[in-house]
Amino acid sequence: MSAGEFPEVATVVGAVRGRREGGLSVFRGIPFAQPPVGELRFAAPRPVERWDGVREAFAFGPPPPQEAMGPDASAPSPASPGGDDWLTVNVWTPDTDPAARRPVLVWIYGGAYKAGSADDASYDGGRLAQEGDVVVVTLNYRVGIEGFAKIEGAPANRGLLDQVAALEWVRENITAFGGDPDQVTVFGESAGAGSIAALLVMPRARGLFRRAIAQSVPGTYFSDALAGDIAEALAGELGLRPTVADLAGVDPRKLPEAGAALTPRMREYVARWGAVALTPTAFSPVVDGDVLPTAPWEALAAGAARDVELIVGHTRDEYRLFLMFGGLLGRVDDDMAAAALRVFGPGPGPEQAYRAAFPDASAEYLFELVQSDWLFRMPSLQLAQAQVAGGGRAHVYELTWSAPALGGALGACHGLDVPLTFGNFGDAGAGLGGMLFGPTPPPETEALSAQFRAAWTSFAATGDPGWPAYDTDQRLTRLLDTEPAVAAYPEEESRQLWQEHTFDTLRLATE
Repeated sequence: MSAGEFPEVATVVGAVRGRREGGLSVFRGIPFAQPPVGELRFAAPRPVERWDGVREAFAFGPPPPQEAMGPDASAPSPASPGGDDWLTVNVWTPDTDPAARRPVLVWIYGGAYKAGSADDASYDGGRLAQEGDVVVVTLNYRVGIEGFAKIEGAPANRGLLDQVAALEWVRENITAFGGDPDQVTVFGESAGAGSIAALLVMPRARGLFRRAIAQSVPGTYFSDALAGDIAEALAGELGLRPTVADLAGVDPRKLPEAGAALTPRMREYVARWGAVALTPTAFSPVVDGDVLPTAPWEALAAGAARDVELIVGHTRDEYRLFLMFGGLLGRVDDDMAAAALRVFGPGPGPEQAYRAAFPDASAEYLFELVQSDWLFRMPSLQLAQAQVAGGGRAHVYELTWSAPALGGALGACHGLDVPLTFGNFGDAGAGLGGMLFGPTPPPETEALSAQFRAAWTSFAATGDPGWPAYDTDQRLTRLLDTEPAVAAYPEEESRQLWQEHTFDTLRLATE
């Protein structure tokens, strides 16, 4: 076995052996915490025990137990093959020279806090590492009930604690892989971006990263009481209570069935849970006062992360992806639009306010727009504004290029930035890239992806993505398209509608 083909690295708990692939050293499935099963079920992640010899790091670790997502959300939950070692990291590095001290990018996947896995082909870090001369790390964390449900006898936000443990692994080990532990950038999309917003203000995560890129931040963070009520409903699907004593007896691979059973019935709880009951997920980080002391916007405005450089942004047409998943493209009528405006719009009279701001908008556009604003666009913008208010620096972007699939009907939808970020567009139309780009991505796809990759890796290395920082006077924003531009924040009508609203912890109607 050639040492050149199979590089070895000594981590603090044991040696690992990877492979040379495409000019990179690649290591997969390295555990950063013990399997969270048995006595460790629903516990905070525990350090890995030391091993002797050299551990092969050729294959991804198994994904955490989870629900199905997307158009097949009603399908049975996917199996979690390969054992219980869910908490693993993967590393792509140009070389393993400890003296290289390259910038490090750590990816946190999305999936509505109930799904996701680092083995998704969209998240292959090869192009970013090779072209940007950086070290790329991806990781698995617990999702769904295992990671985010409020369970009596267990710490809150176990999925976030997993992410912290992975970042601690990076701090302790990444030098041996050629990375610089003082130049760590976390980046993630959707629930991954919401996780990053939480990590920015979590005491346990302080000092573990220098920069952050939050792509489409969801605005959902639960109060303790709301999370408890949702957990009662989740456990109730199994005839159980939301306690460690009750739920630890359920096979981890069966537990996601409770979430899958509740999701289509969430509308029944709208009087108690409010707008949360009309979203695709029963999970979000919990503002428990300990792991997550406050909602991110409040803490950032108070200066909690003023020393962390930030990129934050969103796509122009976030919610159109969910219209497709729900079979609603071309089927939204005025009654549906009116109901969405009343539930998701800000302040008194939200329906009238939106109709006045967008007088020529169709019912479908209003339905999509208000949910794009409530769930992703305005939380992302306000995260940047809070960071600036707290004395920090933020760079804002909007992706305005439309996905080529379905004749452009999806617009610049949620998730479109992920394959563009990694430069992975899907083989033969497979995966997220295949769904959004089709079997043959148009030529401009590569050029647009190069913009993302260059900006993200430049930011990781220098703190400068290539466009000016955001301020509340000029509101300069990078518009990512085939012809990129820097202009005032483009969604001015939405910004004005939401400027008096502050995103905060979502609460039970009875609180």
